[in-house]
Amino acid sequence: MPFTKLGLHSSLLKGLRDLGFTRPTAIQADAIPLAMAGNDLLACAMTGSGKTAAFLLPILHKLMDKPRGTTRALVLTPTRELAAQIVEDLNDLAVHTPLTSAAVYGGVGMGPQEHAFRSGVDVVVGTPGRLLDHFRQSYAKLAGLQHLVLDEADRMLDMGFLPDIRRVLRHVPTRRQTFFFSATMPAPIVQLSKEMLHTPSTINLERRSAPAVGITHAVYPVPQHLKPALLLHLLKSGEMQQALVFTRTKHRANRLAKFLGEQGIKVERIHGNRSQAQRTEALAGFKSGKYRVLVATDIAARGIDVTALGHVVNFDVPIVPDDYIHRVGRTARAEATGAAFTLVAGDEESNLRGIEKAISARLPRVTLPDFDYKAAAPPPAAETRHQRPPQRGRWSGGSGRSGSGGSGRRAGGGAGRRSR
Repeated sequence: MPFTKLGLHSSLLKGLRDLGFTRPTAIQADAIPLAMAGNDLLACAMTGSGKTAAFLLPILHKLMDKPRGTTRALVLTPTRELAAQIVEDLNDLAVHTPLTSAAVYGGVGMGPQEHAFRSGVDVVVGTPGRLLDHFRQSYAKLAGLQHLVLDEADRMLDMGFLPDIRRVLRHVPTRRQTFFFSATMPAPIVQLSKEMLHTPSTINLERRSAPAVGITHAVYPVPQHLKPALLLHLLKSGEMQQALVFTRTKHRANRLAKFLGEQGIKVERIHGNRSQAQRTEALAGFKSGKYRVLVATDIAARGIDVTALGHVVNFDVPIVPDDYIHRVGRTARAEATGAAFTLVAGDEESNLRGIEKAISARLPRVTLPDFDYKAAAPPPAAETRHQRPPQRGRWSGGSGRSGSGGSGRRAGGGAGRRSR
């Protein structure tokens, strides 16, 4: 079914044509008619499925024919990068409309965001912490709100935002249309959906979590200390033109970016310890092709959407299977194709088996014939008596999800712009 059969406003159809989109993805084909009919939605949708347009298009359609001058739609997201990406997508879709939007998140000044509230932009996209900062002020009122979206609700739960979400709900009208999007449905998310939704239509809840079908997977077994060298080998062999590389911690992201830069690779990094200006520049540079490699932690990478990104690399194997699905979902977006490479040290095999069990597939192992797998580990740095004992070398892989790049409660910030 083409978009023209969904009853969308002609200005939105023109925007879709400009973007080269003629037919909806599966989640869009399911969600848009239900949303246009006024239903609340409970949708299980993975990264890269086209879910952003699935909730934006029906909202924008409804906003076109109603009085303006007050904020009528709010989208909650877990991170500032995702908020910025949604506003960018909204502006692309609404380019031929008068609708306005703003991204509201931490790390930047509140002044432009205050102006967005006072002027009554049509759509606010924000993170819970920064929204609560504004709600403490008299100017931030959402009495006219008609549409509420929770995007990546399970990730907000992981980041500890559930209490903040409930506080945000106190500031929005109870009579509204609500869309609830989550890749997984743990018990707290199910309970929250029951609190927020009124007789919702459900989409894809029976579908087992799995990566997009357009992704080619490969596992590279390698000693922990040789991971940087193997990644460099893949880059220099022409195997990857541009890659988003995930590390488990911020410190490993810094070390890997430094190593690749010293080897002549154009690289940047993005994680929770980087300022908002640094994160914005890194992402913009990666999208423009200035940087060939972007090294990221899981939380900081939420919202990264790069057209035709060919490769995602798991430098460290994610401990939680859903994180693997979220990571590799940065490629093969919107039914395109891409590749996901995972570097696996011996002590990460159990994590890999957990991923394979979750997705019901064995990932193919690859050994490079021209790579030296027997190279010695570098000697540990000189120790003083006040330092911790040596670990297993500079590239020993720590366990756990700590340092995943989350920027805490106020992971959110800048004001958006008028739709072009």
